[in-house]
Amino acid sequence: MAEKTFENQMERLEEIVRLLEKGEAPLNESMKLFEEGTKLSAALGRLLDKAEQKVTVMQETAQGELTEHPFDAEEAAK
Repeated sequence: MAEKTFENQMERLEEIVRLLEKGEAPLNESMKLFEEGTKLSAALGRLLDKAEQKVTVMQETAQGELTEHPFDAEEAAK
């Protein structure tokens, strides 16, 4: 079984979306795919949240020293 990396999970979610968009699967199978896709979406969201928390911004002080600051998504968007 393939390792459950972010990329693997994202590929599976994309595959599920394609299958559901085709509309060819029986209702029971479509419901199973939808449930799997919902779980994958939530898991991927949690992974992205964890990654964002780890991101730090390095800033240079007036004395030329580097300091770490937590990433602020709202500030970065400005």
